[in-house]
Amino acid sequence: MRVLLALAVAMPGFAFAAGGNGNGGTTWTNPPKPSETTKTCKGVRVWDEKKKRCVRPKNSSLDTETLYGAVRELAYAGRYDDAQGVLSAMADQNDDGVLTYWGFTHRKLGHAELANQYYQRAITQNPDNLLARSYMGQGFVAEGKTELAIAQWKEIRARGGAGTWPETSLRTALETGLTFSY
Repeated sequence: MRVLLALAVAMPGFAFAAGGNGNGGTTWTNPPKPSETTKTCKGVRVWDEKKKRCVRPKNSSLDTETLYGAVRELAYAGRYDDAQGVLSAMADQNDDGVLTYWGFTHRKLGHAELANQYYQRAITQNPDNLLARSYMGQGFVAEGKTELAIAQWKEIRARGGAGTWPETSLRTALETGLTFSY
């Protein structure tokens, strides 16, 4: 209740505007729409639009944007192990976006400590990675570590993220206790 009161005082009348882009240029404001990757492909496979079939991401020529989209879609579908398989195929394992999604999938698999290590690495790579901060904060909400979640929310706002999806989703998690799966 103190959290809700503090947020209400800090942000009276603030609308739940969501916007901005996440890593990889993908807009993160809405859940991903199912594509052939989740409708047709099984296991660690991604739909290749040019070949019109499911392919293994490690052996494909799929671009980074397509792989990010597949990771996001698979994670939203609850296929976290498959999402991690796609992540492992991405060329730059030290990219802050890749690290963010390693953290997200580990958090969803129940590995909170490992997730936070990935989020921290992503933030070290890019302190302005608002998505990593939001997901880390949502993990803190789920763990009952409200003060740590509020600290990430404040960082997001201080870094120009007021009104973005990362800020809005973390604020919503703080207010409701519910976290997001995308």
